[in-house]
Amino acid sequence: MSWDSARFPARRAEAHFGDRVVECFTERPRHFYQLLSDTARLHPDKEGLVFADKRLSWADLDKQCLKAAAALAAQGISRGDRVGMLMTNSVEFITVLFALARLGAISVPISTRSSQREVTYIVEDSEAALLLYDEALAAAVPSDQDLARGEDKASFRALAITDLAGEASLPDQMPDEEDVAFILYTSGTTGRPKGAMLTHLNIVHTALYYTHAMGMSEVDRVVATVPLSHVTGIAGAISAPLSVGATIILMDGFKAQLFLDCAEKERMTYTIMVPAMYNLCLLQPDFAKRNLSSWRLAAYGGAPMPEPTIRRLSETLPGLNFANCYGSTETIVPQLTTPQEFAIEKREYVGAQLPGTRCCIMDEHGVELPRGEVGELWLTGPTVVKGYWRNQKATADAFCGGYWKSGDMGVMEADGFVKVLDRAKDMINRGGLKIYSAELESVLTDHPAVVEAAAIGSPCEVLGERVHAVVVVRSELDAEELRAFAKARLSDYKVPETVTITVEPLPRNANGKVDKKILRETVLVA
Repeated sequence: MSWDSARFPARRAEAHFGDRVVECFTERPRHFYQLLSDTARLHPDKEGLVFADKRLSWADLDKQCLKAAAALAAQGISRGDRVGMLMTNSVEFITVLFALARLGAISVPISTRSSQREVTYIVEDSEAALLLYDEALAAAVPSDQDLARGEDKASFRALAITDLAGEASLPDQMPDEEDVAFILYTSGTTGRPKGAMLTHLNIVHTALYYTHAMGMSEVDRVVATVPLSHVTGIAGAISAPLSVGATIILMDGFKAQLFLDCAEKERMTYTIMVPAMYNLCLLQPDFAKRNLSSWRLAAYGGAPMPEPTIRRLSETLPGLNFANCYGSTETIVPQLTTPQEFAIEKREYVGAQLPGTRCCIMDEHGVELPRGEVGELWLTGPTVVKGYWRNQKATADAFCGGYWKSGDMGVMEADGFVKVLDRAKDMINRGGLKIYSAELESVLTDHPAVVEAAAIGSPCEVLGERVHAVVVVRSELDAEELRAFAKARLSDYKVPETVTITVEPLPRNANGKVDKKILRETVLVA
């Protein structure tokens, strides 16, 4: 009950990144820009990118990217240079991304929600030579005085994207597979953000895994509403559909009503979002009246999809399939994915390992555990990044023998499906009894009145921690009713002793994950 290897192209073992041996697809593009150039050659006149009132063919988009590359070359950008991108979802974001790849330079996308202090840190840490920004985000752009750079370090310039102009010749040399294509900074929930180095080899394999796992082809029409500055945006919303010539319909942010308008108008076939976004769609009063008959696949990640959500979507859209994706910035998702035929049956699992990747459940000593036992997920494969930008300690701490230590606690069942139980740091310890928040959250979101839920530990002098739940509801719900619902489905020590009920969405970090640190600071009373 896992992935059929025959669905994927032929693979072979290859040595990469020094001492790492991984299974790679034998036939593949050699760099990120080739994903676009191949598609522009094979489907030149096909509608490639839609954004607002702009509609570009693949050939048109390729021409715009080459023009942007010439303008960046005129700015002195060349192979290996880092360029920050503080830009919203737009045609310009995509053209700059591929333009930098054509030059062999390194893109450093930055969340548009970042503060000036956060932008300054990323620009300093990556030693970016240039920061391209949208004028609406100018307040977050650091000045030269904000940057702590010594005399021996490169100078820094900031340039509004509307001012990018000029022309210079492009280099004949194309990037190598192991060259870094992007530096994506982690959300920094456990400290200062780290710059994960995504190579051309990584992103090409991610695109191929996505398209084959999702059955994607040139007939698909993909609505991309996730931030393009995030790994899911670059991998799932741009690279994968582009690599097969599927049409990308780009949105600048998510609002349920506008998303549904777009999905209906553009005859969307595929999208990838977090479960809460699907719930927000279901809350729209006209959802059942929408003509969404073209929608064939709903991919999601970040949390299990609540059973009521899947049921309600399936009742309204009987032809809709589901796919759970698990990964991170360091694995460039997906690393574990659920085959569509098992999506409902295996709803509580994040998926099974894709052919050519490997997931091990390890104990605290780095010893693999038997199936059915709980440990930390270690992941390897051609999509796993080679480390963190100029941070040897963080790389040594997080990587071992080509495996990335996820920090997630989980279990692999006998059939190969993996269940993630909790972040190691988020596990609740109630008097020595371990409570995995993902299990509790999954049960709470099965209640028809609950949109999303988060479980956190509340400090207790006697037990160490007690269980507190924060739930977002779509209709009136009493805390005792919810506790009774949980008690009928869980061991008594896992039932939340206190509950916060709200209609406001849970706080999320720049990567779209629930920020439990904020919940602990704002919800819990010492």
